[in-house]
Amino acid sequence: MSVVMSQARGQLQAIEEARDALAPRLGVKPEIGIILGTGLGQFAAAMKSAAAIPYGEIPNFPAAAAGPHGQLVAGSLSGQPVAVMNGRVHFYESHSMRDVAFPVRLLRALGARTLILTSAAGGMNPLYQAGDLVVIVDQLNLMGENPLVGPNEDSLGPRFPDMSEPYSQELIALARETAREEKIPLREGIFAGVAGPNLETRAEYRFLRWAGADLVGMSVVPETIVAVHGGMRVLAFSVVTDLCLPDALEPVDVPRVLATAAQAEPALTRLVTKVLERLPDAGAPASAAPAGGAPSAGRGKGR
Repeated sequence: MSVVMSQARGQLQAIEEARDALAPRLGVKPEIGIILGTGLGQFAAAMKSAAAIPYGEIPNFPAAAAGPHGQLVAGSLSGQPVAVMNGRVHFYESHSMRDVAFPVRLLRALGARTLILTSAAGGMNPLYQAGDLVVIVDQLNLMGENPLVGPNEDSLGPRFPDMSEPYSQELIALARETAREEKIPLREGIFAGVAGPNLETRAEYRFLRWAGADLVGMSVVPETIVAVHGGMRVLAFSVVTDLCLPDALEPVDVPRVLATAAQAEPALTRLVTKVLERLPDAGAPASAAPAGGAPSAGRGKGR
């Protein structure tokens, strides 16, 4: 077997080992996967009959992801079988992009066909205010790397996945309608993913805004790429935790960033919960799903 084929098979084996160890402990076969962002970790508390498994007990899970408190929580939310990653793997923590992708691969292997992402982000759109909820409608990958680079394991997804609709238009429309009915203000925006961990300069904010971005963060983008590669539908929300207006830029206050995320969390939790109640056919794969399907069997302290 060539080195390239061995690397691809090694990735698949790591995912299958983690899946086989987790599945008997979860109590449910999740149809929806959720990854929580910085300051948004209380979401899992709303789940019923939840099983919580620390990341350190999951075979092959990236070491030290989200510190000692990261965990996978599985149970029922709004009547849907859900698995929540409470804590996220960041590229800037010296993880490879394949490590960053591992939680999404694992959720897919466990049965999830819909992925919901949340994150804290800097807001560059001058119409935004700190604490705003934003549904992500498109993205810019400016992280300097791609989680799909390297040998492709065909059972995980196609070599050249289409990215014309990274975020499900059907789910965005559902979120928009749900927010309107629940009277939850919801903005829309394009998310620029950057490597971090430093925050951006004035010139970089100007460039990102000129390129079309409304939000900037250090996550979401690689997770979305991998989810689309695996045939999952993706819905993503950001909380604007700080304003990134180059002509009125202030140093980032990390405690204030976390406080802003925490203040917005109840509205975001209510919105996601209501979306889940109305989610159509959560277990159905997206039209771009590979024929083989899945294997058979915060930003951190910044944004």
